[in-house]
Amino acid sequence: MDLIFFGMQGAGKGTLGKQLAEKYGFQIFETGGELRKLSSEDTELGKKVKSIIDAGHLVSNEVVMEIVENFLKTLPTNTNVLFDGIPRKIEQANSLNALLEKNGREYKAVLIDIKKETALKRLTTRRICGKCKAVYPADYKEQNCASCGGELTTRADDNPEAIKTRLDAFENETLPAINLYNDKLIKIDGEPTIDEVFKIAVQTLDPILK
Repeated sequence: MDLIFFGMQGAGKGTLGKQLAEKYGFQIFETGGELRKLSSEDTELGKKVKSIIDAGHLVSNEVVMEIVENFLKTLPTNTNVLFDGIPRKIEQANSLNALLEKNGREYKAVLIDIKKETALKRLTTRRICGKCKAVYPADYKEQNCASCGGELTTRADDNPEAIKTRLDAFENETLPAINLYNDKLIKIDGEPTIDEVFKIAVQTLDPILK
């Protein structure tokens, strides 16, 4: 069973995704990371991606689906995937769903549900490691990353105006895509602490994934 992960910025989607991937053995597909990986490879697809990036163009939905299909082909048999950050719009959701169904893959969508006010508060107080890009909430008091020791800083675009633009994009573009999933959608309360949300997620997903 693959999982398609959704969450408003600040919901903790990336952190929870990594925790669940470790617990259940998922491979994470994250578009940006896969683009960077492919662009360094001497393959036909890698050269195509590199040329698009070098030209400063956005990667089309068609190419993104090609990248997803290539990713699926490289997986060991019976490996499940957690899709993080894709799809972002209705068109991409329809394409991804069709691709998964063509490859005979079962999937559910998971929404880490938080209020807009919570997202705004978290995003304006969070800090990010300059080395490994790990994200730390406001209640983490140390100045360095617990994983790699890198210095924690605030993102330049974590200001109220920029954050509102990102949250509006989620509501206007991604939310309609989420609504496509209907009976395949699982909602998880993202308001509590990271540890509590993980417990809720495991209680919710255990009956489905085991």
